Amino acid sequence: MKTSLWFATSIAALLFPAAALFAKVVPAPLFQDHAVLQQGKPVPIWGTADPGEKVTVTFAGQTLATTADAAGRWRVTLAPLKVSAKPATLTLSGTNTVELNDILVGEVWLCSGQSNMEMKLAKADNAEAEIAAARFPLIRQFQVGYEVSNEPLNTAGGTWVPASPETAGKFTAVGYFFARELHRKLGGVPVGLINASWGGTAIEPWMSPGVLAQREFGFVEKNWRTQLANYPALQAKFEAAEAESARKAAEAKAAGKPYRKPWRRAPANPDGRPHEDKPTAIFNGMIHPLLLAALAGVLWYQGESNSARPAEYKKLFPAFITDLRTSFAQPDLPFYWVQLSAFIGSPGEDWAGLREAQTAALALPRTGQAITIDIGMEKNVHPANKQDVGLRLALLALKNHYGKTVVASGPLFADATFQGNTAQVAFTDIADGLVVKGDALRGFELAGADKKFVPAEARIEGATVIASAAAVPVPVAVRYGWKNYPVVTLANSAGLPAAPFRSDVW
Repeated sequence: MKTSLWFATSIAALLFPAAALFAKVVPAPLFQDHAVLQQGKPVPIWGTADPGEKVTVTFAGQTLATTADAAGRWRVTLAPLKVSAKPATLTLSGTNTVELNDILVGEVWLCSGQSNMEMKLAKADNAEAEIAAARFPLIRQFQVGYEVSNEPLNTAGGTWVPASPETAGKFTAVGYFFARELHRKLGGVPVGLINASWGGTAIEPWMSPGVLAQREFGFVEKNWRTQLANYPALQAKFEAAEAESARKAAEAKAAGKPYRKPWRRAPANPDGRPHEDKPTAIFNGMIHPLLLAALAGVLWYQGESNSARPAEYKKLFPAFITDLRTSFAQPDLPFYWVQLSAFIGSPGEDWAGLREAQTAALALPRTGQAITIDIGMEKNVHPANKQDVGLRLALLALKNHYGKTVVASGPLFADATFQGNTAQVAFTDIADGLVVKGDALRGFELAGADKKFVPAEARIEGATVIASAAAVPVPVAVRYGWKNYPVVTLANSAGLPAAPFRSDVW
């Protein structure tokens, strides 16, 4: 794992032609050939040079000059740019000149989270045909490399790549399908995806040191110290599992059979080195270097690694959103996330509780949740249907950010009233009405004063669902989809699924 500032800087240098390696003016890695700049907002351009060196930046009819500070850092801010699909040149000059070609102006979205965001197009449903059809040179991805650090870094390596059948297979699948929908519905606007994702990571490593230093999040440090204290046992378990995999691989090879080694992450060593489980380590290495960037918004797909601790996530998630907006100095930055799909999970994991924690963050302004409870896979944490995930995120952006008239969410629980032996459940976001996707309305449960939930029969009446169960003559609570892997069929007229919910707080 590459964690030093020296290595990060070296990787950044590799992104530029050999002639520029020893140049005195060097743009940040985010600025290179094929980059997409954000339209309609001031756009910072930054980099390094010799201390005191005058740097001039020219783009789209604007010419700005500044002087590198004592540490060799410089920055200028372009006035808001108009959308442009015509390739342009961004020129930086000091004692040397750097020309960046094929620069577009459009919509730039940060795609972040764990493996379901990181999952490549090559692994999505119908991947071969999707890749063959990926002839969208105005859709581009900047892939941020894995990086962790104990201190905030200023550079993060990566490259801008236009989408084509030769390259799109390595794009984030969710981000690609999101970008494709925006590109089509916004009249061919260029879309840039900054893909900073890392499989298997919890939310804590993505959070800034400042927010986690707050007293209310003291449990994060406590959890981390417990994890470090368990290192000897965790390392022994890891080594034993790796040895067992090696044994099985050898047996398979001898028998002429294939063997796929399970992925495992080595535990964090309590020696002070940064690790992808360490709180703030990924923020320092992969998010902090991007903080000057102008963005249209953020897409987030994460939560699986926090599924055993939903109560903590309910506190952390809204704080993360607010702090990320503060860190980017864009307080109204749209933030849309994917609610976790159905998955059986492991003992101790509470996916229903985690989904509830995600839904609670809708109380923040300019947020949206793509509900995906209907497209999960019981025994696969990585559902292959990323087309619908990207589309549902795009619907949120099209409605809430771009002002399009579309239905962007499935039904959300509003309230429940109990009359006799029935529960009457009201919803928002029903579009032209509630519908059943399937042969019957499934996923509802009722409980009486004994707090024991049983499956309920349910039917749609107008804008409400009426649920009842013979075993619960006097219901006092109703739940829907309240399992790790529920079978659910309620949707709105636009075909978007209802979000799981509970009326109780037991």
